[in-house]
Amino acid sequence: MATGDTAPLQVDASGLECPLPILRTKKALSMLQAGGRVEVLSTDPRSPSDFRAFCRQAGHTLLSWDETDGRYRFVVEKRSDPS
Repeated sequence: MATGDTAPLQVDASGLECPLPILRTKKALSMLQAGGRVEVLSTDPRSPSDFRAFCRQAGHTLLSWDETDGRYRFVVEKRSDPS
């Protein structure tokens, strides 16, 4: 799923293994308003399934992800505050 989505905040979790990419993403998302986006770079091969599960459980939206030569890029949008 590759798109041209851009994110103002970037987390480089390259070289880190689970759960660190998710933990760093959670920290970055906590600094954003609802609807804010974070771009995450990772080399952990478990990242795609980890990010899908994280977004589903936390209510965030995984806008896109792609993989090139073992490097993953995710764009996550922070969930809207519950009304």
